[in-house]
Amino acid sequence: MNHVQRVKNTLNFLPVEDRLPMMEWAGWWDKTLTRFREEGAPKEIPKEELREYLGLDMFRQFWISPKTNAFIKLSEQDQKVSNKLSYELLKPILYGKDAILLRKQKIESLVAAHDKGDCVVWLTLEGFFWFPRTLFGIEEHFYAFYDEPELMHEINQDLVDYNIFLIEEFCKLLRPEFMTFAEDMSYNLGPMLSEAQFDEFLLPYYKQVVPILKKYDIIPMIDTDGQLEPMIPWLKRAGIEGALPLERQAGVDVSNLRKNHPDFKIIGAYDKMVMKNGEQAMRNEFERILPVMKMGGYIPSVDHQTPPDVSLENYKIYVNLLREYCEKAVKE
Repeated sequence: MNHVQRVKNTLNFLPVEDRLPMMEWAGWWDKTLTRFREEGAPKEIPKEELREYLGLDMFRQFWISPKTNAFIKLSEQDQKVSNKLSYELLKPILYGKDAILLRKQKIESLVAAHDKGDCVVWLTLEGFFWFPRTLFGIEEHFYAFYDEPELMHEINQDLVDYNIFLIEEFCKLLRPEFMTFAEDMSYNLGPMLSEAQFDEFLLPYYKQVVPILKKYDIIPMIDTDGQLEPMIPWLKRAGIEGALPLERQAGVDVSNLRKNHPDFKIIGAYDKMVMKNGEQAMRNEFERILPVMKMGGYIPSVDHQTPPDVSLENYKIYVNLLREYCEKAVKE
């Protein structure tokens, strides 16, 4: 079974022949990568290829933002949106129509490996909580739900139109296996917005984009840190089929999540904080998540970027254990 089919089958609760996928979805902090290279990881191998060097499966992520280079070059103050006029002034340098063209060569370079089943492709687009927040600013965004509701809707409709354009153009070159809306709309105690706000300001826009993803057989997922469990019913109503990263330090209990949402697709959930403590601690963590691994619909991975307190040696132990338990989940 090749890697692409393994990922598709796993996320769709279908049987896999040999093992679960071995993916490091979040990569490493820059300081972690520096430590790995200081401890012997080849300096000449690019970061994204280092995953395969260390024994993980190949995947490539494309994160495409509505923000163009012209927007990014503006000062932080000039990037801010505060009202409709300020947004209209910025719109000409947002939503760049050349975004896929700029990535065309890299996308096309993966077609052969993807078609062969060796490389999983993951598309990330900015979502309807994330993108307005980056324009308004964190605190101002919360006020905007009340002070600028019409503008919030205008921004998110523009974002819908842009994201649909990106999906259609990307799929002319290659069809990703799954897609995440970048949102980060939960924290350690739960969602950062109410269900009513979700229903008014986000739900209508998910419902426009998700059918396009499903038309191309792309699994729609969400990337939100923190404690997301209370919002899973909201996400399901939007057509979102899964989530990552399921952070343990935010109290996410993957066993409880699976019990309450047996059809929800998940990636992550492995507590990165144990990785510095050696083999037995890492093995204990795999034992914790193994029952869920056996149920399908779950790709085990660290619950966010591997921190710099993890040595290269411990990371290699982690990869070996990941392989052991990905095989065990299928064979037992």
